[in-house]
Amino acid sequence: MKHGEVSAYLMFCFLSNKAKEMRKIKMYQVDAFTQKLFAGNPAAVCVLDEWLPDEIMQSIAAENNLAETAFTVNQNNQFEIRWFTPTVEVDLCGHATLATAFVLFQLLDYPVNLIPFWSPRSGSLSVSNQNGLFQLDFPTDKLEKVSTQQYQEITDCIGMLPVELFKGKTDYLTVIDSEDELLRLIPNFDAIQQLHARGLIVTAPGNEVDFVSRFFAPQSGVDEDPVTGSAHTSLIPYWYNRIGKTQMQARQISKRGGDLICEFQGERCFIGGHARLYLTGEIEIN
Repeated sequence: MKHGEVSAYLMFCFLSNKAKEMRKIKMYQVDAFTQKLFAGNPAAVCVLDEWLPDEIMQSIAAENNLAETAFTVNQNNQFEIRWFTPTVEVDLCGHATLATAFVLFQLLDYPVNLIPFWSPRSGSLSVSNQNGLFQLDFPTDKLEKVSTQQYQEITDCIGMLPVELFKGKTDYLTVIDSEDELLRLIPNFDAIQQLHARGLIVTAPGNEVDFVSRFFAPQSGVDEDPVTGSAHTSLIPYWYNRIGKTQMQARQISKRGGDLICEFQGERCFIGGHARLYLTGEIEIN
């Protein structure tokens, strides 16, 4: 082999080894709980062949700087799923699960209309595809009334006295009088960050839907979440008990806003919504 050929061969080997060292992961960004772009809640979705180290997934979520990044791995036809905010792994995330189902159904041609998911932290979940309406099947939260001594703590968080106050598995649920009050509410993020919870849900009767809400979670790296599917596992049983309807229309009235179709089913609740693809790309990991 001539000198020039040897040099070219060595360069080829070098580049081949570098390419092998570089791992590319496909990523999708999806706007969930909306039928139009730039609304709803954006989530990143990474469909993996095998799990990455936790610190790498947390770093990807921090780099994305979205409310949630979902990672999923197909384990014997059941999709194990995990969710990360920019700062922590969370127990349950609705909009990123909906976004993951959208990717599997619409972009990766999952062949049947129900995807079984498994969360190490929340157990069995599923999402069905009903002609482009994606319906989450999640466990219903159990709410406990909070003592009146804590009302002042929540008043400090939202600038008004709650009508009712509950604590679920991960969040506080605060009820106020009206949608107009909820729109005017100015959260005190420093006070909310001191709560021993994932976040704070604030809800009220809706003017055009059954109920409206906002969700604040600075302690989880998200000051105000645009649309929070998992919060509706707490909202649905509360509003079912209050208005007696098993099927309800809901809206999260953040700046981006999102619409949800809710159904109370006892131990389970259904949370439905649409989604739109914003971008596809690749993450390069050395």
